[in-house]
Amino acid sequence: MTLRDGDGGFATTRLEPMLGWARKYSLFCYPFVTACCGMEFMALSGPRFDHARFGAEIPRFSPRQADLLWVVGTISQRQAPALRRIYEQMPEPKWVLAFGTCASSGGFYDNYATLAGIDKIIPCDVYVPGCPPRPEAVLDGLLLLQDKIARGDPRPGVVKPRTDPLKDLVQLRKKSEAST
Repeated sequence: MTLRDGDGGFATTRLEPMLGWARKYSLFCYPFVTACCGMEFMALSGPRFDHARFGAEIPRFSPRQADLLWVVGTISQRQAPALRRIYEQMPEPKWVLAFGTCASSGGFYDNYATLAGIDKIIPCDVYVPGCPPRPEAVLDGLLLLQDKIARGDPRPGVVKPRTDPLKDLVQLRKKSEAST
């Protein structure tokens, strides 16, 4: 980056990092909400968690106007072609966030009628596991996606839990043993 002070000052930089910076703060979202995770998506959109402060505010209800597809909840085999069509209608660049365990891997539904993860039909950029995931985890996923956009990283990312579940289980067992 070059910066020159004076009357004719200007700044130059590489185009791709500048576009990545601009794109990460102006995500136009298309929510594909199908199941119980929809309640957490509404909580995420409300004033308490307010995902608008991260530049992902206004939902678009046409995939042609969106660049971030939120896949929220279980996807059945019958919904898969519609989801694929919606993804194909989105303009480039486009990103996909799998919201919940069902969207990420099929969840506890292991049957013929449920898709075992959206990555079977469309590429996914960020997986946010949980049944349903906490809004904080989804915000972590959104921040992870923004980092990926700014870096131009094509690899999928997974939101890690904020605490170690095994450590929590050990502490819970110690508490229950101490109380008996």
